[in-house]
Amino acid sequence: MPTSLNQKPTAEESGFRLTGRHVLFILLGVFAFVSAVNGVMIWKAIGSFPGVVTESSYRDSQRFNRNIVAAHEQAARGWQVDAHAERSPDGRGVIRLQAKDAAGRPLSGISFHATLQHPANRTLDHVVALAPLPGSDGVYEGVATGVGEGKWGLEVEGSDDKGRVFLSQNSLYLR
Repeated sequence: MPTSLNQKPTAEESGFRLTGRHVLFILLGVFAFVSAVNGVMIWKAIGSFPGVVTESSYRDSQRFNRNIVAAHEQAARGWQVDAHAERSPDGRGVIRLQAKDAAGRPLSGISFHATLQHPANRTLDHVVALAPLPGSDGVYEGVATGVGEGKWGLEVEGSDDKGRVFLSQNSLYLR
């Protein structure tokens, strides 16, 4: 029993004694908790990112100089291409593109398609063919279904009978 009112009881008086067995169980419990949290984090990380950004980095590096030449050729054309994407509440992503040449005339003979790229999981990407709107001058539109809210990449490609003649890559936020 304590001798004064301000004095706390000692371990022998309270009946609790910290033993080696208690310390062992505390240590095992802490390590089990940390291991469980690490396991959940690893499982989430592996499940959300497949790890493949490109199929062959060597092949991509070999195309690098050609991509630079293509970008210079695209800039020299002076095309005015404006792409816009919106998300409707039902999850449809509407992509609208207006394309004009350097003189302001609508582009013809070019087929456009767009890709809405998910930032973390390429299996959620949406490739959208853009069709010219009837009666409009150089306006193309396409719709993707099942587009979630958030940050997306928008890649627009234009091709003619010789191959790709236009490429634009942007990021956007769909509400």
